[in-house]
Amino acid sequence: MALSPRDVTQLAAVDTARAARMLSEVRSARLSGGCAPAAPRPVIEQSWERMLRSGVDPDHDFRAGLLPREEVQRRREASPLRHVLPVLREGLLSVADVAHHIMVVADDEGRVLWREGSTPVLRKADGLGFELGANWREDVVGTNGVGTPAVTRRPVQVFASEHFVRSQATWTCAGAPITDPRSGRLLGVVDVSGPLETMHPATLAWVDSVAKLAEARLRELHTRSLERLRAVAAPVLARLDGRALVVDRDGWTAAVTGMPYAERVVLPGSPATGPRWLPALGACVVEPLAEGWLVRVAAEPVPHGVPRIVLDLGQPRRWSVRVRDGAGSWERELSPRHAELLYLLAVQRTGRSAAGLAEDVFGDPARTVTVRAEMSRVRRYLGAYLRHRPYRFRDDAEIEVVLPDDPRDLLPDSTAPAVTERREPGPVRTPPPARAPSP
Repeated sequence: MALSPRDVTQLAAVDTARAARMLSEVRSARLSGGCAPAAPRPVIEQSWERMLRSGVDPDHDFRAGLLPREEVQRRREASPLRHVLPVLREGLLSVADVAHHIMVVADDEGRVLWREGSTPVLRKADGLGFELGANWREDVVGTNGVGTPAVTRRPVQVFASEHFVRSQATWTCAGAPITDPRSGRLLGVVDVSGPLETMHPATLAWVDSVAKLAEARLRELHTRSLERLRAVAAPVLARLDGRALVVDRDGWTAAVTGMPYAERVVLPGSPATGPRWLPALGACVVEPLAEGWLVRVAAEPVPHGVPRIVLDLGQPRRWSVRVRDGAGSWERELSPRHAELLYLLAVQRTGRSAAGLAEDVFGDPARTVTVRAEMSRVRRYLGAYLRHRPYRFRDDAEIEVVLPDDPRDLLPDSTAPAVTERREPGPVRTPPPARAPSP
């Protein structure tokens, strides 16, 4: 009788060699189309499917060129991850060295920027191409503990022949993504890796916990930066009449005058000094101030026009919404959950109730509290173009959805029933832009 993925995981905890042999049989059977003795774990099976579609060769080790040391250093100095290295080292290195593991920190492009831990294991990693400056994106080297968490945006453990490329089957790794609390953008992945015999089922929870500590440290640093900006903003705002606010470079509010407090405002992709149009504020004048921006809200009414909204889901890991109307244009990167919700509203223009969206996203119409909380966050930047009861886009808005070439790459990490249904193999279904109804 075939074993379940859970059975294989339990077996690996007590008999690593037997579990590795079984996973090798599973991998060989799946790649050859034969009958496998056990089903791969869903996260691994989905990754294998992506590798087969993208043409990664499972039997040949491909290595992209290493970044020069100067470029590695430049990326280190530019990466926010440098601020949380002490947290990662304290939480992972002492145990990793004893357990014959190494800690690897990669940026959002999968490039290895830091690598520390057991010296013998570091030498073994060199033989796999797991070196400083190496590219460990999933679509380059196959299913692995750096590239796969970056795609799925969740912690992933990859053991033995769960690696898609055969040469990595003697390795075990567990990686967790680290996201920027200010923007929700992926900053990179922290991974703990080692030879096959070092596998332990608790490693993933350990790595994930330390990654969350790193994100908490980033939130603390952000709070401190807002406090510094607030001290600079106070005397400036005290001299102004009318409505104004000071925000950091990601739009988080440090101080306001003459208007209600808003936690965050949406800034243009590349803010610059001068007149700008901002969602929820309208016409504004933007000026640099310390490590942020002084935003003065104009008194004149905002010009109106038919809004055009482009929901771009065409890239594998970067989703965005672009808005243009008579007053100007702006763009915002979307979190996976917001990308799901806006996609579902874009393809169902008549709208969905909170219960309907809960069923679409979670398969459970009772989870309306979660849906309402997420839609409240969406409305902070897109509220001028959304309606509720039911949730929907404005009737006069022109909506365009940009989808990936292969429907199976639509929001690949999403488990929402309404998304997975539309991800089924078949002809590419790119809905045409929805036009405003004729008067």
